[in-house]
Amino acid sequence: MEAVIAIVALLFVLFVALGAYATVKVVGAAKRGVDRTITQARRTVEDHTLRAKSFAQVGPAGELAQLRLKLRTSMRATQDALQASVAEDESLKESVGLFRRLSAHGHELDGELKRLEAEPDRAKLAERLPGLRERTERITQSADALRWAARDRAHRFADDDLDTLSAQIDVESGALRHWTKTEPAATPPPWPEAADAGPGQQTWPETPRSRTAEEPTRPAITPPGPRPTYPWQKKPRPESTT
Repeated sequence: MEAVIAIVALLFVLFVALGAYATVKVVGAAKRGVDRTITQARRTVEDHTLRAKSFAQVGPAGELAQLRLKLRTSMRATQDALQASVAEDESLKESVGLFRRLSAHGHELDGELKRLEAEPDRAKLAERLPGLRERTERITQSADALRWAARDRAHRFADDDLDTLSAQIDVESGALRHWTKTEPAATPPPWPEAADAGPGQQTWPETPRSRTAEEPTRPAITPPGPRPTYPWQKKPRPESTT
């Protein structure tokens, strides 16, 4: 009885542990989903705000918003392209590592541009704009180069696979339509030349078939010959006339 109670208690503890583990996993997945949704929503709102500032504001403030929007758009597009391609092409792992190093510079520049948006000294801000513009161009050009290289590589593999597939389909189509090919007709054998047998006569050279036709017909079975007589055999008696 005590053993049964221990087994039931152990099963109960096991079920409780499994339920707690499943609850933690579900809550964690939901939390990650909520965080991802909040991050995407915050990013979308910030992008729309920057786009509005770039059109509404003039001077250094508007240019800062344009630089931030350009930087964020380029880096996000490259990140999405590399993450989508690295799952199918493992050779892009090195490119992903290079992009991570580039992302560190991009985040640093984005944070600096964001802090400068609240800078009250517009003259000082105007002096720093050329350097900020140059850094933004270098980072976005590097990100664009990685993105387009990954896309060109994917397109190249797709084109090669399509060429191979088209060649295989052409071969299979030809094999399926084999009855459409016209086979050359068999050429009949030439007639033998005529041999002169005399004036006004013409004979054909002998062929095995004609020679066989001229030979006399042999009997299929040889007729039996006279049987030999032996001394121990009795002479046949004459038949009586009575």
